[in-house]
Amino acid sequence: MAADMLTVGLSGAKVARGALEITANNIANASTEGYVRRSAVASEVSASSIAMRPGDISLSGARISAIHRNADMFRQAEVRRTSSDSARAAAELNGLENIESAVEGARVYDLLVDFEASLSELAADPTDPSLRAAVMSAASNMAGSFRIANDSLDAAAKGLQFEADGEVEELNVMTGELARINLRIGRTAEGTSERATLLDQRDGLLEKLSNKVDLQTTFNAIGQVEVRAGGASGELIVQGGSTFALGTTTAADGTLTFDVGGTAVALNGGSLAGKALGLQAIADTRSSLDTLANDIMSTVNTAQGNGAALDGSGGQPLFAGTGAGDMRLAFTNGDGLATAPSGSAAGSTDASNLVALRSAFENNGHAQGVSNLVFSVSAQVAGKKVTSEALDAISSSARIALEQQSGVDLDQEAANLVRFQQAFQASSRVMQVASDIFDTLLGIR
Repeated sequence: MAADMLTVGLSGAKVARGALEITANNIANASTEGYVRRSAVASEVSASSIAMRPGDISLSGARISAIHRNADMFRQAEVRRTSSDSARAAAELNGLENIESAVEGARVYDLLVDFEASLSELAADPTDPSLRAAVMSAASNMAGSFRIANDSLDAAAKGLQFEADGEVEELNVMTGELARINLRIGRTAEGTSERATLLDQRDGLLEKLSNKVDLQTTFNAIGQVEVRAGGASGELIVQGGSTFALGTTTAADGTLTFDVGGTAVALNGGSLAGKALGLQAIADTRSSLDTLANDIMSTVNTAQGNGAALDGSGGQPLFAGTGAGDMRLAFTNGDGLATAPSGSAAGSTDASNLVALRSAFENNGHAQGVSNLVFSVSAQVAGKKVTSEALDAISSSARIALEQQSGVDLDQEAANLVRFQQAFQASSRVMQVASDIFDTLLGIR
């Protein structure tokens, strides 16, 4: 009986000591990112009685059978999903803000209005050299604003492309590390501290990956994970100890597509999807800007061709180039402005061709077109800000719910310290009683 008590007490002390160590580890890692609270799983040690003596008492105490991670896979999946959505919206918003900055910063609308105003002033005295010079200056400024806007869009696109390439490299490095963790999980015993640490690392990598792409994860019985990029219908990027690299292709218009081993992948979440959406928006804006620039140049050059310059010669195109990035003046002398109708004598004060140009500008709605473009971009930015803030709030709520369930509560751990300390002291007392009984038995004559 005393021997049984000593064994039971010793086992209880070991369980209490192990629980104290796990509690201490929880406290030490309370601020460690990705750490999931752990607890000791104790179980009774079964022992059979001696053969042919079934009436004997045979007690063997307890042992720590496993270390439990207080992780909720559903909540973890929600954090990954909502983080992916939030990251996509934030990256897309950043791209749209770059577009807004490019278009508004170049002052395309303001300088187009200034050009129209200079034409109106010239109509009052079409032969005035200072007014003609003012028109040329306004035309040059307007063309420059289109070029600046185009260059700013190009810079924004290159920035997003550079960031996307960097994130793809990071993602492929992380998938390699995740595959190595899969292999290590397969070599560690279930319920051990090492396994718990590996599972924490696995979950941390999955969350980081979900910030870049939308994932579909499948876990096997021992905790190894299979990962697809692009959701359930996407391509495998991690399978056991193997990885499949994500690649990118940049089209002529600057837009971005993704593939795994040459198979196209449609990303719907994560910052890479947001950057792809931002690049598409930049390409669309650049196309609209090119169309506006070409329409303006066509309107002005057509009017020039229908009129006569100050010296009576036929009007020549005022603008050269194709698209916003190539828009420039074809000549710089204000005398070349064809304000008079074709066939007019030199020095003509007939401004009917200039009137026709102003009318064409108004009828074609060039200023309204630029205004609509600026307004459209601003409206997209405002709308995406609301969406981004909402998705960020949802992501934060999911993370809070996970942390409440799997995070370390210092008050609870402090209570556990007292509880396990008392259990250790009680088990020690059991061993002391067993020792006293031994001493008593040995003292009997």
